[in-house]
Amino acid sequence: MVGDDHHQIVVHGFLFWVSMGFLIPIGILTIRLSKREERGRRVRIMFFIHATTQVLAVILVTAGAILSLKNFSNAFNNTHRRIGVALYGLVFLQALSGLLRPTREAKRRSAWFFAHWVLGTTVFVMGIINVYTGLQAYQRRTSRSIKPWVVFFTAEIVCIGFLYLFQEKWEYIQKQGVVRGNEPTTTIQPTDNQEILTKQNKDLC
Repeated sequence: MVGDDHHQIVVHGFLFWVSMGFLIPIGILTIRLSKREERGRRVRIMFFIHATTQVLAVILVTAGAILSLKNFSNAFNNTHRRIGVALYGLVFLQALSGLLRPTREAKRRSAWFFAHWVLGTTVFVMGIINVYTGLQAYQRRTSRSIKPWVVFFTAEIVCIGFLYLFQEKWEYIQKQGVVRGNEPTTTIQPTDNQEILTKQNKDLC
């Protein structure tokens, strides 16, 4: 029975790590990258990746919630469970806001974008926090070491944060590649009028 309980906890944790710790960040990074592209095939591909990762995240969160309600205590008497309940609601609210996305020309597009961004950021931050609280709950329940998982997850979050900031500065970094003295030179060709004036001056001489 203990082994089965441990297995359920591991599956629950894996579902939420994949959804909150992997798919949602990938979706965020992808949609940010698409902002630098003009409308076209690449933008559609990036949006498809964003939408697909977020839909999969919602499916996995749902599966993790069902597993939790079915197999674990539902007293909600600790931080991990309380954050989890709030997270369930925010994830579905964010998915609903994505489905109700207005067109780019709509007047309420700016308000929608801000709300969608705030919700998405909140879900991501709360998801990260709940992975850590979940690892602590796992340690208390099983007395097993969580240090390797904490190190792995922390390294992953650092990498995601670096990529997020790197996206912000990439265009600026590219502009720094032009060194004074190595700028491309352009040859100014004389206009037709200048050529005529030059010929007239030669004739007068």
